[in-house]
Amino acid sequence: MTTQAPDAPPPDTREEHRFPCDNCGADFRFSPEAGKLVCDHCGNTEEIAGPSPWTNPLAELDFDRAVAADLPEHDMEETRVVKCPNCAATVELGDSETAVECPFCATPIVTGSGLHRHIKPRGVLPFALDERTARKAMTDWLGRLWFAPGGLQDYARKGRRMQGIYVPYWTYDADTRSAYRGERGTVYYETRTVTRDGKRKQVRVAKVRWRAVSGRVARAFDDVLVLASRALPKRYTDGLEPWDLAALEPYRPEFLAGFRAEAYTVQLDEGFREARAHMDALITRDVRFDIGGDRQRIHDIRTEVSDVTFKHILLPVWLAAYKYRGKTYRFVVNGRTGRVQGERPWSAWKIAIAVLLGLLVAGAIGFALAAKEGAL
Repeated sequence: MTTQAPDAPPPDTREEHRFPCDNCGADFRFSPEAGKLVCDHCGNTEEIAGPSPWTNPLAELDFDRAVAADLPEHDMEETRVVKCPNCAATVELGDSETAVECPFCATPIVTGSGLHRHIKPRGVLPFALDERTARKAMTDWLGRLWFAPGGLQDYARKGRRMQGIYVPYWTYDADTRSAYRGERGTVYYETRTVTRDGKRKQVRVAKVRWRAVSGRVARAFDDVLVLASRALPKRYTDGLEPWDLAALEPYRPEFLAGFRAEAYTVQLDEGFREARAHMDALITRDVRFDIGGDRQRIHDIRTEVSDVTFKHILLPVWLAAYKYRGKTYRFVVNGRTGRVQGERPWSAWKIAIAVLLGLLVAGAIGFALAAKEGAL
């Protein structure tokens, strides 16, 4: 568990996410292939400066202070955001942008933007796959779905570019100590005589002898990951795991150059409730292990949670939202591993052909069996 970050003099909380090329003035973008800033206009490159060796930029923040809105100013920032009227995603805008297409559902958004004051990201997992590689992973995935419409696969392969977006997450650390009451069950066997089919037989019957137990377990949780967005179904983002959180970089706006970032919509305390559910499930498993025996009954677990800290981090996702024959299909690709998740499309005519072929095969088998019986 990392230490809490010390206070520091408050800087300007307004983040600047534009990085002009010092050679031609065009905007740099972060290149996943090169791992540095690249100017598409003149080919100039620039390394991303690392953090000071005298600081701990990935240090945890104090949960209680954050919930009480008492974090230091240097841990806060303001960004221009726009909210999608269709899926409610909150997406950050560039300084000169006034209209965008929602990367989550392809809805055009033309609206006045506002400032969003929020906890600054502490860490970022930079993109490692470029758009071409992510698109190939998506079309290969679609190609393995036999009942998917072939037209959608072609559309996805030749359609507009996927969008790289950094999705917000919370990570939580905590120390827990739990006292429990329960029962340990020991299985033993009794021999009984039973009557079956008119015959008397002896059988062994399993029985359980229960004994009351109590005890304590402790566990330190590190980086319990919770999605801080509502723009995508959780089953999609859960399906992108695992994430290599050991490769997190200290947050630098340069990593966001050329990509979008979603602002968190799941608040810190709400996210912690989900983290607690995950913690409680593991604590219950620990209690069962501590009780031992062949069976366990748990009557009560009382957990004390202390030293709760957190980080706001950004994880990389390539996202495609395609409107095909009046329906929107969304696909997400892990920007590090290429793992794909999305809405499974169905082709009515492929399903009809499969059903027809099944009926033909069943009919042929039935005819062959009938002919065989007739020959006998």
